[in-house]
Amino acid sequence: MYSYVTGIILAGGKSKRMGENKSFLKLGDKSVIEKITDLMKNIFKNVLLITNTTDEYKFLSIPIYEDIYKYKGPLAGIHSGLTHSITQNNFIISCDIPLMTEKMIKYIVDYKTDKLITVCKADGFIQQLAGRYSKNVLPCAEEIILEDSKEVRGDKQEQRKCNVLNLLDKVGAEIIDAEDLDIYKGNIFFNMNKPEDYKKIINLDWS
Repeated sequence: MYSYVTGIILAGGKSKRMGENKSFLKLGDKSVIEKITDLMKNIFKNVLLITNTTDEYKFLSIPIYEDIYKYKGPLAGIHSGLTHSITQNNFIISCDIPLMTEKMIKYIVDYKTDKLITVCKADGFIQQLAGRYSKNVLPCAEEIILEDSKEVRGDKQEQRKCNVLNLLDKVGAEIIDAEDLDIYKGNIFFNMNKPEDYKKIINLDWS
């Protein structure tokens, strides 16, 4: 178990495409968020959750914090998580990656590099919401958030979501080709966003 790395779970999405809070969908006898939390607790001594609906997640019995900058997407969650973390190194994971494994997380955490962010490339995408992030990226993350434009329409403020890939580009992230690894399994980074995504994994053995 890592004591020098904090596990940070992001559960800030509105689940618009799913039509309901995907964190609470059942996989076997537990919800997605319980599965992810249990996985993180098995690896990290310190685990915290970032969400803007804190009351919904109190049953997890872990520290919970809101985004410091609201309506800015996953980058705001990363920013808040790193701000509240008590360790220099952190592993950040989105709550909607239920097929993630302990072996893959440990591989990313232990990967030797001087870069401030370590993430994988798999399935044709940079998997930025399952990676190791140093606290030292905080100033850059905040700069991107503060530079983001915003519009005001009537009494409704709409803000463009900040792109996490901008942060990776600015700090020069380490990108691991996950598909070349022996521990890689297909769909390990599968992101559950839509009802059909849930149907795809609900038939797996979750016992």
